[in-house]
Order: sequence, then C-alpha cells, then structure tokens
Amino acid sequence: MKTIAIDARESGTTTGRYVDKLIEYLHQLNPSYKFIILTKKKRLEFMQQIAPKFEVVECPYKEFTFAEQIGFLKQIKRLNLSLIHFGMVQQPIFLRGKNVTTMHDLTTVRFRNPDKNWLIFTIKQQVYKWVNRIVAHTSEAIITPTEYVKDDVAKFTHTNSRKITVTYEAADKITDAPEPVEGLSENDQFIMYVGRPTPHKNLERLIEAYVVLKKDNRGLKLVLAGKKDSNYKAIERKVKDQMISDVIFTGFIGEGQLRWLYEHTAVYAFPSLSEGFGLPGLEAMVHGAPVASSNATCLPEVYGDAAEYFDPLDVEAMAASLKKVMTNKAHADKLRDLGRRQAGKYSWRRMAEQTLAVYKDVLGD
Repeated sequence: MKTIAIDARESGTTTGRYVDKLIEYLHQLNPSYKFIILTKKKRLEFMQQIAPKFEVVECPYKEFTFAEQIGFLKQIKRLNLSLIHFGMVQQPIFLRGKNVTTMHDLTTVRFRNPDKNWLIFTIKQQVYKWVNRIVAHTSEAIITPTEYVKDDVAKFTHTNSRKITVTYEAADKITDAPEPVEGLSENDQFIMYVGRPTPHKNLERLIEAYVVLKKDNRGLKLVLAGKKDSNYKAIERKVKDQMISDVIFTGFIGEGQLRWLYEHTAVYAFPSLSEGFGLPGLEAMVHGAPVASSNATCLPEVYGDAAEYFDPLDVEAMAASLKKVMTNKAHADKLRDLGRRQAGKYSWRRMAEQTLAVYKDVLGD
C-alpha cells in the first residue's frame, strides 16, 4: 500500500483550517492509501479525533527555520513515503521525491507586516519569494484555492499552469449557541469585520469610511473582531487619538459570539487588498449577513453576485457601498438570500475529492 503524508503543522491556525478540513474529509472518503499526518504536539489529539484511521505523528519543526530544512527533511526521509502533501509553501527545499504543495496566495510576497522587525521581515520576504519560485518548480503538482491564485502563481513563478489544480474551500455554519458581545445589543446598528489587522486587510480605510457614515448616523457602530496583536493595538491607539467614537475592538471572541455578530450585523465589511480565497466573507454569508466586499484579487470570483462591491482604495466608494446595504432593506435581503446560495455552492468534501484525484494523478494510479 502506498503511503501519503500530509504536513499539518499549521493545524489550529487561521490558515490551518484548510488542512484540518482536508484531513477530516479525506478520512471520510476512506481512500486506499496509508495516510500519515505530521503535526505539532498540541494538535495530536485533535487529529486523532477527526481522522482515527490515519497515523498521526508529531512534527516539532517550526516553519521558516533551519530546523525545518534539516530536521524535518530527515523525518520525511525516514518515513519512506510515496508522496507528501505540504499544506503551505514553507517546506524543506532540498527534498527529493514526489510532493504536492498548496499555495494559498502571494500576499506575503507583496505586503509587509509592521508587527515584525523591519530588517528581519524584509530578509525573510526575499527568501520567501525565492522559496515560492523553487517550490513551484520542484512540486509535482500545485493546488490553489482560486483561479485568481492559480494565474498569479503561474505568472510569478513562471510555472506551467497545467500543473496547478484549483480546489475551492468552503464555509461552515457555527453550531455554538449565539452569545451576545459586550457593549452591543440586538437594537444596535453596526458594521463588522473579523480577522487579522495586517496592512493588506485595509482596516484603516474601513475606519475612514465608517467616519464618513457616522456623520449621518450617530448611532452607528463599527466592530473589529480578532486577537489583539500589536497591529490591532496600533489601530486602536489611532482611533482613540482621533477621537472616533463607537469603534469596538473585541479582541479574541468565541464561536458563539462570532455567530451572534454575523446574525445581527447590518453589513459584513471585507475591505481587503489581497486574498487567496476570502473565507470570512463566505462564512458571513452562511449566517445570513449581507456582505460588502472589496473587488480586489479573487473576491468577485468567490462571492459572485452575492456581494456589494467597492474599490478598496476609494474610501468614498466604500462608504457608499456600506450605506447602500444598510439603508436599502430590499437590497440587503437580496444579498442575504444570494449569499446563502453562493456559500452553498462550496463543499469541503468536494475539495477533498479533488485533492485525492491530484494524489492519484501524481502517483500514476
């Protein structure tokens, strides 16, 4: 029996949701291969729960380190694999053997993170660009979450697009009971965003658009949900210094609180400058939130006609789109209906089936 390993070191993170769902649904497909899941110690039990018939092995090697290049490489060689699937670009670049790589997007190639040391990040970014190009050529096959990323990867790495397969991701309905968020009530009208606050997420322009809307709607609030790292804290300081009222920084919230926000928001705002798939907006649609989205990169491809689009660089256009959704009930209801239908087009199971087909093709089965 042929043996396939999946690199699940990112399990449990935002990016890691992809690999978690891939493993869960591959297990349900009961494939005729032996699977080994390589993950960090804190995720061993989780993997054993979602995929009890797969072998789960601890992999202590952190991404983007020398240990990854040396220790992880040795671990892979000891396993005598038929194929390994890397759930991200970071991997031992001197590995020889059949492998598949999922390339989620090229955002890190193009944007810097002010939360990181400038010099160190700049050096790592240059290395990352090189790694993307190397991995694109050494991988037997590449998987991307959208056609946009497929084309972007092919152009950036000068790789033949025929070796790239698109496997769309999906959004799940939150099953936890809705739980109100402190500082908000069902009677409040609010715009919401959930996710990271890095520059490409474009939150500062969203806040500027909110200020425009606030002039004619004193009771309006803006909810920014996500773990408070230094980027979020910097944005929070700016909001305070500029005396912008009713901006709520929730910090990390539980699933029940997130569900409550989706179900009660006047509009879910997604102002991003660059995405590989745009899962939060799709998740908002699942829960019946009308979505106003940036028209950048892959987002129109994923959301179709189920979102109100705007130019993410144009604050006035962003404000106009948000206002249209908030003030036109018929339009908001239409977006809610279209959003549920659009989200229903995507399936984690189908994603797993398509990925398994990639494995079979690489292995010649």
